[in-house]
Amino acid sequence: MTDHYIIKDTDPILITGSNGFIGSRVVKTLIEYGFRNLRCFVRPSSNLETLKEIIHSAQVDNRVEILQGNLLSRDDCKKAVEGALIIYHLSAGIEKSFPGSFMNTVVTTRNLLDEVIKNQNFKRFVNVSSFAVYSNMNLKHGGLLDETSEVETKPEDRGEAYCYSKVKQDELVLEYSRRYHLPYVIVRPGAVFGPGINSITGRVGIDTFGTFLHLGGLNRIPFTYVDNCAEAIVLSGIKKGADGEIFNVVDDDLPTSRQFLKLYKKNVKDFKSIYIPHSFSYLLCWLWESYSKWSKGQLPPVFNRNRWAAEWKGFVYSNRKAKELLGWSPRIPLDEALRRYFEYQKEAEA
Repeated sequence: MTDHYIIKDTDPILITGSNGFIGSRVVKTLIEYGFRNLRCFVRPSSNLETLKEIIHSAQVDNRVEILQGNLLSRDDCKKAVEGALIIYHLSAGIEKSFPGSFMNTVVTTRNLLDEVIKNQNFKRFVNVSSFAVYSNMNLKHGGLLDETSEVETKPEDRGEAYCYSKVKQDELVLEYSRRYHLPYVIVRPGAVFGPGINSITGRVGIDTFGTFLHLGGLNRIPFTYVDNCAEAIVLSGIKKGADGEIFNVVDDDLPTSRQFLKLYKKNVKDFKSIYIPHSFSYLLCWLWESYSKWSKGQLPPVFNRNRWAAEWKGFVYSNRKAKELLGWSPRIPLDEALRRYFEYQKEAEA
């Protein structure tokens, strides 16, 4: 192992959410980097086909354990954490309700951290967060979104359970760092894409109302190809000098929403879309938000100015910090990443 890493290749590593879209690639990348003592934590009901294929295809002598359990169980958390020197925490709730998402993202993280702080030899907790935590209300159109950008202070106003739970999860990690000196890194990927994702990111547009509404326009979409993202996550856990840092993960040469949609229609399938100008989409979100308040929540506030600012206002994105501190760069260039993604999508549509 290189002197730039904080652990040896035989030291135990825990990956939660290891069967997921990103998590399975994190496992694959760790194996490719030569780490040979991996514990993959999954729920009993998880589909393990992809994860098992990755493990079985590795042509090296690895000790890769699949451990089934539930992070809501403190006993399961104790078993998962035991002896691990690095934890990549990718498990998160995907429920649409606020209580369900909070329970399966924040409560589970707290249970995990309560076991982590008992291990004095522990090296680093990598919390995989999201661009969803950024507010952007006070950031001007075309401004730079980086790791110093403002995080939602009232995430409940976004009307998105995922945003709320991710903000609270990050806050919890920071609290444990202050109270218990937890060594941590927070990784915030942009719009992760690649084979396995069957939809177009909402930052491009939505089909909620039966017709695809193109809301992104000339906005740059903060794409990161899943393999590139996984490598950034892996490096954030093993590289020296990264403790206490936050890393945004986006690829180079980001396309505009309009460019991406044109390529999608050309390479996957053509479909009708209607472009909604920025000023009009903002007005619609304001009207929806206003009616939701007037009706006292009878109309859920799923479209509002906070969400508009976060997803459709339009910004410039930076990956400079990850490149400089982690030595990371997107290994799969955009053209190749899009080719793989479109090929998968086309097969899925057939």
